Amino acid sequence: MSETVTAAQMKAVEQAAMQSGRVSGRALMERAGAGVVRAISDRWPHLQGAAARVPAAGAPLNAESTPIDAIVLCGPGNNGGDGYVIARLLAEKRWRVFVSNFGDISALPPDAKANYDLWARHAPVVPMTSKALCDAVDDAAERVVIVDALFGIGQRAPMDEPLAPFNAMIQYISNQVSGRAPSFVAVDLPTGYDADTGDALADRPAPADLIVTFHARKPCHDSPNLADATLTIVDIGL
Repeated sequence: MSETVTAAQMKAVEQAAMQSGRVSGRALMERAGAGVVRAISDRWPHLQGAAARVPAAGAPLNAESTPIDAIVLCGPGNNGGDGYVIARLLAEKRWRVFVSNFGDISALPPDAKANYDLWARHAPVVPMTSKALCDAVDDAAERVVIVDALFGIGQRAPMDEPLAPFNAMIQYISNQVSGRAPSFVAVDLPTGYDADTGDALADRPAPADLIVTFHARKPCHDSPNLADATLTIVDIGL
């Protein structure tokens, strides 16, 4: 996993693996989501204690008495599908998770839709608006984890419109007197960057403290724009 692959090469590797019958798209998505959850635990081991706030075994994971531990933003493609897996696996660790989607749920690819359905049986998915995200921040723990699973390696300019609610949330956080310090996690790469060049695709791309990518690094991960983020490469069995 030391090589660098372009977005097109990565998609070709995935397609070849699935067409050979060695692995399914659903299995790859599950492995990717599990890898992100492991990377979050490795990067911020102290945040695993967030689960202890749930009052008792068997209590509702979204109990009103417990603050939101993670805000997961899911996009209209398979990157969003990874996000639904991440949300479900965090909830299984007894994190309280808020999930918001961008795009038309009915148009999700089949594997992403299957993981959306799994999550939707557990808790609602809220359409991604500035108000919804700012309201979630009001209910969030002081050290909330914000997961960007919006577009991944397939994004193209311009990305300002889908990023508008995200940036409104960031501005809202920065304006709060309490001085929130969220941890930002990007799945594959932060929204607002080109996977092959690292060039910005929006005036204000999404921030990232941790980037979790799969199989191999992408050219953008060597960009100065992303130099401050920690990169984790997850083996998903390709």
